[in-house]
Amino acid sequence: AVGADAQALAYGEAEYLNSCVACHGERGRGDGPLAETLLTAPADLTRMAAANGGEFPYWKVFATIDGRAMVTAHGTREMPIWGRDFLADDEKTYGPIGGEAVTQERIHALAEYVATLQR
Repeated sequence: AVGADAQALAYGEAEYLNSCVACHGERGRGDGPLAETLLTAPADLTRMAAANGGEFPYWKVFATIDGRAMVTAHGTREMPIWGRDFLADDEKTYGPIGGEAVTQERIHALAEYVATLQR
């Protein structure tokens, strides 16, 4: 299980570097190279557990990354809806059912990696 956990974190880190670092920065502090161009500053991902009574808000992070279930009546968001973006590519390779499973695993790996950034 330790090897599988390490592999999932490696996938999560790779996904983070590919999809998140431009806005959130390498260490997750919201200081990526595109951060200053956004209307809303990217979140400091390293403080999420601290802001939640010391517990990492895993499912909130998962839902935010996924973005497909967010209520549009609450306004738009600058952060990409990664669930939709990932799914478009994953469906091409794995079909609709397999694509959804792969997309969810990508988001899980990413959320697990963000949990490791906590200070």
